[in-house]
Formats: sequence, C-alpha cells, structure tokens
Amino acid sequence: MRLWLLLMGVPVVVFTWLALHRAMADMTVQWIVVLITTGGWAFCVSLVMEQVTRPLQTLANVVAALREDDYSFRARGALRNDAMGDLALEINALASMLQAQRAGALEAMALVERVLNSMQSPVLAFDPEGRLKLMNAAAEQMLGVDAKRALGHPAEDFELAYLIDASDDDLFSPGNGQQAARWIVKRTSFRLSGIPHTLVVLSDVSAALREEERLAWARLIRVLGHEINNSLAPIKSIAESLRGRVASSIPGSQGGDFERGLEVIENRAESLNRFLQAYRQLMGLPAPRLELIPLCPLVGRVAQLETRVKVSVASGREITLPADPDQIQQALINLVRNAAEAALGPDTTHDGTACVEIEWKSTGNEVVIGITDNGPGLTNANNLFVPFYTTKPNGTGIGLVLAQQIAQAHRGSVELRNRSDGTSGCRAELRLPLTSSVRELVS
Repeated sequence: MRLWLLLMGVPVVVFTWLALHRAMADMTVQWIVVLITTGGWAFCVSLVMEQVTRPLQTLANVVAALREDDYSFRARGALRNDAMGDLALEINALASMLQAQRAGALEAMALVERVLNSMQSPVLAFDPEGRLKLMNAAAEQMLGVDAKRALGHPAEDFELAYLIDASDDDLFSPGNGQQAARWIVKRTSFRLSGIPHTLVVLSDVSAALREEERLAWARLIRVLGHEINNSLAPIKSIAESLRGRVASSIPGSQGGDFERGLEVIENRAESLNRFLQAYRQLMGLPAPRLELIPLCPLVGRVAQLETRVKVSVASGREITLPADPDQIQQALINLVRNAAEAALGPDTTHDGTACVEIEWKSTGNEVVIGITDNGPGLTNANNLFVPFYTTKPNGTGIGLVLAQQIAQAHRGSVELRNRSDGTSGCRAELRLPLTSSVRELVS
C-alpha cells in the first residue's frame, strides 16, 4: 500500500516539474519545488499509512494476546459505522467473552477442586497408560500416597494397579484388623483433550455394613431370645418345684444328688436368662442425648470405679465434647474393666503389678481416649466385636460390643491393638468427634 501511494505521487511531481520548466523558472527553483512536492507527498503517505496500519497493529496485538491467554488487552478508539472500528469492537467483545469464560472456568475448577478435597470418598483418575492424573486428599489419606509425588507416574509404582483392574462394584479392604475399612469401587470414563481416562471413586461402606451386621444380630437375638426364654421359664420353674419335692420325698444321699442336680439346672437357666436380657439391652441401646461435658471429671469417676488394679489417669488439657455422659461413662467402664481383667489374667507375664493407664488427647476434629494395660495382649483381633464371642471363662462378650455401639452412635469408633512400645499389653482407643455436626444426631 505504501508503494502504491508513493507511485501515485510520481505524476504530481512530474506535472509540477513540467509546469515550472515551461514557465522558464530557474533550475534551482525547479529542484527546490520538486523536492518540497516530493517530501510533502511522502509525508502525506506516512500520515495515511499511520492511520491505516496503527489500528491493524493494535488489533494484531490484541489477537496475539488472546492467543497467549491474556485477555486484558483492548483496542481503543473504535467507532461504529466504520469498517476498522466495527472490527475492533467485535474483537473487544470477543476478548471480553473469552475473559468471562476463562474466569468462569477457573471458578468452576476451583469449586471442583474444593469439592474433591472436601469429599470423604477417595477419587482417582488414570490415563490409558495407567498413569495417575488426579488424586484428592481423601485418596492420599486412605492409600498413604503423596499426590505431588505420585501424579504423572504409573500406578504400579505406588501399588495402585488393582484399582485400574478392579471392576465396577468390587469390594475390597486395604487394611487389616477388626476395624479395617471396606470400600466399594465405582468406575466411569471421561475424555481429557480427546484422550479417554478412567475415573475411580471409592465409597466407604464400613458403616453401612456394620449397621446391617448389627441389625442382623438384633434380629437373631430377638428370635433366639423369644424361643429360649419360652423354654427357660418353665425349666426353671419345674426344677425349683422338683427340688422342693425331692428334698422331702427322697431321703439320704440320693436325694441330695437329685437336689444338687436340679439346683444346677435352675442356676444355669437363670444365668442363661440374664445372658439373653443383657443382649436385649445391648440391641435396644437408645439414641444418645448429647450435652457438653468436661472429659477430665468423667475419666476420674471411671478410674475410681475400678478397685481391683491401680488405674492411673495421665494429666491432659481439659476438653469439652458433645456426648451422652451416661453412655460414654458406660463405654469407658467397659473398656477399663476389660483392661483390668486382662492385666489380672492368668496368662499375664508382668512382675505382678497389674496396672491400667488412661490418657486422652485431641487430634484435629476428634478426641482420642486411650486405655492401656500390661496384660498379655491380643491374640485374635478379628472377633473382638463379634457378639457372643469372649475369651473369659465367665464373660458374656457384651462389654466391647456395647462400647462399640455407643461409640458408633456418637459417630466415633473403638479400636484395640497390641502396644507398640515393646511392652506386653493392649491399648484400647475410644475416638469421639469434637465437631458440632455431632449435634445432628439428636436435632
């Protein structure tokens, strides 16, 4: 364009020179006028080119910025009813729209990231080569993998290949012990940059399974209790009546044998009835009536109730938690009683000084109450919370189950494991939440 505009000025310069030549003007004057005419024409061409090229350069800069994802540039001085102005206004509108879309996308990504990190369900994503592309905080905690170190690496490097090979609705348990969580796998696929990826969501079904297990035990105990109770009452009554008759009708040692045998039948029937009534009470545990209670006095009262062994209470800062004081006290009594009986058991190998220690601490949103004994420790941890299971000669198997039911009703848990300090014994932990969401149980 500049070249054509300059060429268009050639006839003007030539015409000016010819006019001066015909007028018999001085040669110096002719050259001066020609130079002035040429310079003026070049200056006008520069002005025209400035008016044409500057808006184009501005629009080119705006488009280049858009290509670099910088939406802050705008073309100024654009007016309607002008070809260049209309183009500039449209590019400005495009930049504003892309800026709004980018802001919306960033906000949506921030929301998705916040939701993922606040989810209690682990979420992971893998590309077609099995490399980890996404992992939320729950997945890091559950699998024990650092996301910053794991992202972009193959799943096999972190022993996560089983998640890729798992089918939809598969059930697995990554932990061991009586409180091992059980997870169900949900799989789906999505595309990222046109490449198919696999999304894996793990749902904790431990609480639901434990609730189903509790309901199954409740139904079983209800049926057994009804049938056995219908037989125990007449057995006890008949044994009591026969014992009274035998004492008066059969003299001598033979009558004494009959009487002792009937007494055994009567006592065992009564013991079995108490056993069933205890389990009925367990399965009919009421919902907790929450109130804010100080933990230190509660633990002190529980320690004073156990007189068979020395129960020491470690000093800790005062904690107030929302709980049912009667139920939490009963759970602690059962755990302390279980620890004392373990410390006093015949298989204990300590120096003869049985002791139980209670301590507590707050970790994040929960309080952990630990009861430690110096007994023989656990030999079979898988059946600790199974109703009817007990390792004590006169036990009913209700103490730990009742403590677990109380903890779960408060959205907490009970865990038992052997001591890890090199000393024989067991450590029971009662975990209770400190957050206000617990109040929803009774609201």
